[in-house]
Amino acid sequence: MAFVKSLPKRSEKSVYPKWVDVALTEREEVEEEMKAREENMRIMRECIDDARKIITEKELKPYQTNIIELAVALFDKRASHVVYWKERRAKEKLNKEDSD
Repeated sequence: MAFVKSLPKRSEKSVYPKWVDVALTEREEVEEEMKAREENMRIMRECIDDARKIITEKELKPYQTNIIELAVALFDKRASHVVYWKERRAKEKLNKEDSD
C-alpha cells in the first residue's frame, strides 16, 4: 500500500493552509525504507559501541547479552522511524511541486 501523508499547502489567497494528500510512489517509498534501514544499522552499531564503553567504564561483567540489551535500549531511544523518512520525502515532494 502506498504511503500517503496530508500536508498543509500555503496559499497567497488565504492565511489558512489547504491540506493536500501527497503520495509516494512505490520506488520513493522503498528508497526511504532503505535510507532508514541504513541509518538504523549505523545507529545500532554506534549503540553497541556505546554499550561496551558503558559496561567497561562501570566495570560491569561484559556478557554479550548485557551489551546487546543495553544497545537495544539505547537504540530504541535514538532510532529514526521509517515513517519519519517517508513524511520527510512527502514534504520535499510537496515543496518541489510548489516551486515548479
